[in-house]
Amino acid sequence: MDNQEFFFDPLLEKARSYGKTSIELYKLKAIEKTSEVTSTLVSRMLAFAALGLFLLMASIGVAFWLGEVLGKIYYGFLCVGGFYGAVGLVLYFILHKWMKERTSDAIIKKFLN
Repeated sequence: MDNQEFFFDPLLEKARSYGKTSIELYKLKAIEKTSEVTSTLVSRMLAFAALGLFLLMASIGVAFWLGEVLGKIYYGFLCVGGFYGAVGLVLYFILHKWMKERTSDAIIKKFLN
């Protein structure tokens, strides 16, 4: 009987150690994936914010220029607003599903790789 305890004690200790190590490894992998996805999202959000500011300033400039050409300043803003409205409708009705799939696929790939 003493021989069986001598055989199983190291085996149980190794199994406990393996379990603890596996749990720690999964925690570290989850932290790595979360930080990778978060950093990707933050960097892309900053890039989109910079692009958004550029588009805002360019749109204001184009609106003033068009308003000057058309004779009334607000005509330029109406034209630029109409252009963005048309682009928004096209994106929503034609490209919405495609953009949604691409975004979700990219997030899933980041988590699984």
